[in-house]
Amino acid sequence: MPANRIVHLSKMTGVSGSEGHLLVLLRGLRQRGLDVRLWILVEPDKPLDAYAAELEAAGVPVEQIPIRRDLDPALWRDLVARLRAVQPDAVHTHLFHADLYGTFAARRVGVPYVVSSCHNDDKFRRRTPIRLLLRALWRRTDAGIAISDAIRRFSIEVEGARPDQIRTIHYGLDPASIDAPAGMRTELSDQIGAPPDALLVGSVCRLIEQKGLIDGLRGFAQVARDVPEAHYVLAGDGPLRGALEAEAIQLGVADRVHFLGWRDDARAVMSALDLLLAPSLWEGFGLVFLEAMALGVPILSTCVSAIPEVVIDGETGWLVPPHDADSVAGALREALEHPPLLMARGRAGRARLEAQFTVERMVDQTVEVYRDLGAQG
Repeated sequence: MPANRIVHLSKMTGVSGSEGHLLVLLRGLRQRGLDVRLWILVEPDKPLDAYAAELEAAGVPVEQIPIRRDLDPALWRDLVARLRAVQPDAVHTHLFHADLYGTFAARRVGVPYVVSSCHNDDKFRRRTPIRLLLRALWRRTDAGIAISDAIRRFSIEVEGARPDQIRTIHYGLDPASIDAPAGMRTELSDQIGAPPDALLVGSVCRLIEQKGLIDGLRGFAQVARDVPEAHYVLAGDGPLRGALEAEAIQLGVADRVHFLGWRDDARAVMSALDLLLAPSLWEGFGLVFLEAMALGVPILSTCVSAIPEVVIDGETGWLVPPHDADSVAGALREALEHPPLLMARGRAGRARLEAQFTVERMVDQTVEVYRDLGAQG
């Protein structure tokens, strides 16, 4: 029996990588004629009305289902009742809470197929109780999709997925969907008090440990002494903002480091940058890299997790070891002192996106997963 009616399930507290991915994927699946819908597990005080409305405008039905705590028996009962009413051919889960509740609820109801998309290799997934639970979930899952080869290896080696059970499907992005507003460069320079000819390095992300921003800041501080026209902007917010602001003061570069806070025009900010600085400590994929490539912005990142699958060192950007501010500084210096190199690697990134990370490829490969389930059944 082919899998055509598919419920996607994901817990969301905001809109970032996996959420942006689902916006693109579900629209594409709908256009292929599949009956897909999205059930969002939302915390009661964090509804995602605008996100849901965007998908519904594209013809994808969306329901927001409350999750009140990590262990929520009422949620499991609610999902069981909903699945009985809808009777989907498959449940496709994303991220840990959806895997946990969605898999067991689907099996309780007798949904023919369960698919799990693996988006990250977060540290908590290595803890023994979680690993045992993940292994139990994989035994109840028919197929898995990893967003990178690195995540696929993690799912096999740490979580217990079978090699023949999980395949890699990279994120895809339509470059035409990424706007570069005219005048944004001037607007951002004026906002931070930088001259029109300033060199703008930027990080666009949550201010959390994973993003390695302390290394980026310390690397920038080394370069700032030699490249006085360079400024560093951080678009995003998070628990490390206070510590990063204090570090900028301690390093003597507070006047050259600009914290923009959370921005609903993050892509527009990115379009104004000369270089995206993303010194992550781990990364399941990093949709922000595709967004930068679409805008022709070169990338300085780290050679960890999935990043080398996306950013090619010496071709579309620079890759340095993690936890290495000195290497960040060296790459930054080369980039900022050679503007033609920045431009060339930005163009190469755009070309790589158009060749390797298309929406059509991502959607076609996902449809193939569903078709293979039907062939097996």
